[in-house]
Amino acid sequence: MKVIDHLRQAKDTLVSFEVLPPLKGKNISSLYQHLDPLMEFKPSFVNVTYHRSEHIFKKKADGTFEKVEVRKRPGTVGICAAIMNHYQVDAVPHLICGGFTKRETEDALIDLNFLGIDNVLVLRGDATKNESSFEPEPDGNRYAIDLLKQVDRLNNGIYLEEDIRDGFRTKFCMGVAGYPEKHFEAPNLETDLKHLKAKVDAGAEYIVTQMFFDNAKFFAFVDKCRENGINVPIIPGLKPLTNKKQLSVIPRIFHVDLPNELIEAMNKTKTDEEAEKVGEEWLIHQSKELKKSGVPVLHYYTLGKPKIIYNAVKEVF
Repeated sequence: MKVIDHLRQAKDTLVSFEVLPPLKGKNISSLYQHLDPLMEFKPSFVNVTYHRSEHIFKKKADGTFEKVEVRKRPGTVGICAAIMNHYQVDAVPHLICGGFTKRETEDALIDLNFLGIDNVLVLRGDATKNESSFEPEPDGNRYAIDLLKQVDRLNNGIYLEEDIRDGFRTKFCMGVAGYPEKHFEAPNLETDLKHLKAKVDAGAEYIVTQMFFDNAKFFAFVDKCRENGINVPIIPGLKPLTNKKQLSVIPRIFHVDLPNELIEAMNKTKTDEEAEKVGEEWLIHQSKELKKSGVPVLHYYTLGKPKIIYNAVKEVF
C-alpha cells in the first residue's frame, strides 16, 4: 500500500519508524529484535536507510595502495522485502543518487517493483568521506529531483532503452526530504523551499523532515511551505538525544539547532542513564504537541535506540 494512501485513509495521527540495515556480518535477527517491540504500535510503514559504498585504500605487500570499495550496511532491498514478509507492514526503501548509475537505479527499481514494494524515499545522499562535496557516479543522477524524474518516467513506462515500447508502468509513491532549518548547502530557506517545490511539482507526494528539536521551527516550516504552494503532507521526523556528546555532534553533523532548555537539562545530567531520560522526556513532549496539532504521522528515527522510542510512543499513543 502506498504511503499517500495510508495518509488519506487515516482518521488520526499515524506512527512510522526508520531503521538501519544490519552491519555486514550481522544476521537479520538483530533487526527483528530491534523492531519486534515497536510492532505493538502497528506502524503504517517502516523506512529503511541506504548507505552508499565508501572507498578506502589498503596498503599492499609491495608498499603500494589498492583502492577497495566497502559497503558497511548492504541489503536495503532485501531488508525491505523481509520486513514486509515478516511483519506484513509496508517498507519504504531510501533511494539515493550517490553510488548508482541511472541504469543501476532503473534495475533496482525494477527489483523493488517485482517485490511488491510501492514506495521510495528519494534522496540525493551524502558525499563520501573523501569528497569535499557530493559527486555523482558517471552517468548517475546529480540531484534528488533528477532521481525523482527518473522514477516518474518509469511510473509512466519510459525506460532508458529507447527501443522498449509500451513498457510496464511502475506505481511508486515518492517521498522526499524537507529541512525545517534548511539544507546546509542552501544559501537560505527561501532557496531551499524553491527546490522542494520543484520536487513536489515533479511528482513527490509527501515530505519527511530532517530531525528537529524545536517544534516551533517545524510549524514555521509548514507555514512557509504552504505559502510557497507546497501542499502535500509534511511528516515530522523525530530523534531523541541520548547522551551529552550529542550536544555538539548533532548540530555539527545534521546542521540543526538545539533549544536552550534542552541543552541546560542535558548539562545537568551526570550519567548516560540520566541523559537518556532527559532525551526521552523531550521526545515525548515534542510528540504530544505535534500530535495535538494534527500532523499526519509521527516518524521516529530509531537508529539503535528502540527502547527510548518504545517508551515515548507508549506515552503518546
